[in-house]
Amino acid sequence: MTATGGGRLEIIGVRHHSPACAQLVRERITALRPAFVLVEGPSDINGRLAELRLGHTLPVAVFSYLRVENGTRASWTPFCDHSPEWIALTEGHAAGADVRFIDLPAWHPAFADRTNRYADAEQRYADAVDRLCQEFAIDNSDALWDHLVETGPDGDLGERLAIYFDGVRGDATAGASDQAREAYMARWIRAALAEAPPGAGPVLVVCGGFHRPALLAAAERPEPGWPEVPAPPEGAVGGSYLVPYSHRRLDAFEGYQSGLPSPGFYQRLWDEGAESAAAWLMDSVVARLRRRKQHVSTAHVIAATTQARALAAVRGHRHPARTDVLDALVSTLVAEGLEERLPWTVRNPQLAGAHPVVAEMVAALTGDRTGRLAPGTPHPPLPAAVDAELAALGLDGRGPLALDLTAEDGLLRSRVLHRLRVLRVPGFERTSGPRSGRDPVAREEWRLTPSDLRLSALIEAAAFGATLADAAEHALAERVVEARGDVAVLASVLFDAVLCGTGALAGRVGPLIAAAVADTSDVPALGAALASVLGLWRHDRLLGAAGDPGLAGIVDAAARRLVWLLEGIRGGPQPADPGRLAAVVALRDAVRHAAGVLTVDRADVVAMAGRIGPEVPPDLRGAAAGLRWSLGEPAEPAELDVPWAPKIVGDWLAGLFALAREEVLTTPSLVATLDDLVGELTDADFLVALPALRQAFEFFPPRERAQFAELLLNRRGHQGDGRALLRTTVDPLLLAEAAALEHAVDEILTREGLLP
Repeated sequence: MTATGGGRLEIIGVRHHSPACAQLVRERITALRPAFVLVEGPSDINGRLAELRLGHTLPVAVFSYLRVENGTRASWTPFCDHSPEWIALTEGHAAGADVRFIDLPAWHPAFADRTNRYADAEQRYADAVDRLCQEFAIDNSDALWDHLVETGPDGDLGERLAIYFDGVRGDATAGASDQAREAYMARWIRAALAEAPPGAGPVLVVCGGFHRPALLAAAERPEPGWPEVPAPPEGAVGGSYLVPYSHRRLDAFEGYQSGLPSPGFYQRLWDEGAESAAAWLMDSVVARLRRRKQHVSTAHVIAATTQARALAAVRGHRHPARTDVLDALVSTLVAEGLEERLPWTVRNPQLAGAHPVVAEMVAALTGDRTGRLAPGTPHPPLPAAVDAELAALGLDGRGPLALDLTAEDGLLRSRVLHRLRVLRVPGFERTSGPRSGRDPVAREEWRLTPSDLRLSALIEAAAFGATLADAAEHALAERVVEARGDVAVLASVLFDAVLCGTGALAGRVGPLIAAAVADTSDVPALGAALASVLGLWRHDRLLGAAGDPGLAGIVDAAARRLVWLLEGIRGGPQPADPGRLAAVVALRDAVRHAAGVLTVDRADVVAMAGRIGPEVPPDLRGAAAGLRWSLGEPAEPAELDVPWAPKIVGDWLAGLFALAREEVLTTPSLVATLDDLVGELTDADFLVALPALRQAFEFFPPRERAQFAELLLNRRGHQGDGRALLRTTVDPLLLAEAAALEHAVDEILTREGLLP
């Protein structure tokens, strides 16, 4: 905090969402009664600041978007009760000040590399923070901030903040984007100094602390004339609207990289003070753990509370800080070693599989508050359009919903629901239905659930269009751009476009897939694309893509490319690759069902499979044998060249079964050969082969596995239900290990003459 120009300018450098900084801003506005309060924020909504004062339940955010020909840029400016910027807006207005945002619009190129305009610039200049952490023996910048500011010593917080932010910035030169922003904000400050009436209060500026030194240097003299607000590029579509936000979206542990983590904790700190916040955190974590049936005794609570107070005393905190409580809880409740660093010691999202105690601690820190917009808040057209469409189609309720895709109204309702799905609007979950173009399914089942997050999702989806159909089509079009030629992603977009009924987009995606097919060497991705497009071409009479000439061209190009790629694969023993095997299956299906549009015929594919020799991975060798067999090339067990090595036989069979399940089940002589092969394995070799064998038999659905078991029973002269062999109460691998152990013990006993 520094005053210049005879006390006419005061700049308060803050950390976004800091309760201590928010309190400082409130105190300075009360003391100074400033003429102008200038706030780091998007200047293009200055004419609509009254919308922010309608009585919302925070957190809320200003959502800004700009849609241009090659994509959509979106950015959020979030506010919670303890955001210094929010306090500046509300308290400044209450004090009679002229309040304005002074930063570039969120869609401006200066924000091109971020989705949140409050992403702290100081994070890019971490050397000074690291030195301070080492000096104070503190883990990271968040704990350092708590130590110095939120639970720091009494005294002039403004001066302490100035020293901190000056040290963080140091002599470093800001990047081009920050320089552009700082130059623009300085122009607003100079204009306010020129506009302020003689004898009126000063100009008070609230900005991210990183920008404070540069603004002080650039805004010392008045300069008449308010800056112009930049206009969007010609032909672009953009806007800004308020959206409900949530503590979870604010949380650094969930990936939000701006300001403080643990918004639930800091909300309590703001509402009730540091001592109450520490007690709340302890009680909240204990309650959550007990609800999850984790053992937390009264003795545990007393020990953790005592340790938190002791840590606070050692660390020089007036009351237990956030990390004091967390460290005490971990020390008391976690007995075993932890593989990952605790989330509050690093600024990273929490990893999956975290210790349950740690996971509950993070959940308690986050809080569960979701903001609400006040009645009368302006919205873009999309939310109202969607509400009307849902009501007209009877999709505005809750519960399960079954749709018949052969009926006109069922297909229409399905398309509306799929458009909401691709826009990621919560509350519309499909539980069954066609999952790819391969599924000739005429029925869908959905689960409709009201959601507090639906309004914010629809406002944000309005960046893609004013109607549901337009928004879904533009969102899918952006996925096409983001795919960067990934053939599998493009195929999934094509399938979604068909489900959404966006025929024009589907027509544009087809040529892109064809071009990607010609360039890709990714066999699994190519196979997935071929399977999906082939299914649409064959079955999609309901959705309108069956027999499409463009799809036929993709099927042909993908099949030709696969023939070439598969023959070029080399490599020794390696685990079976499900994606590669699925690609061979897709090629087989194309030959079987689309021969009329292929420029490679059955004989070409069979010949390619015959040229795959022993220098390729075992699963591909088995798949080649199965491919020839499933395309009508007669085969006897001896001709299949089943490998006997225990390390590769399971992978070879995986390839065979993936391509020729029906042929195997109708060839008793092959079943006998496989039975003999497995029977001749030693217990040790069987243990080696078992994991891959189990994977191979997963290609048979349960009914066919039972059929295979019955063939084995019949061969051995037994009668019974094959399904009985599939019902075991113990892991088969454990049984095999036990048998191998018994065999090893018998060998030792026999060698030592201890068995008759």
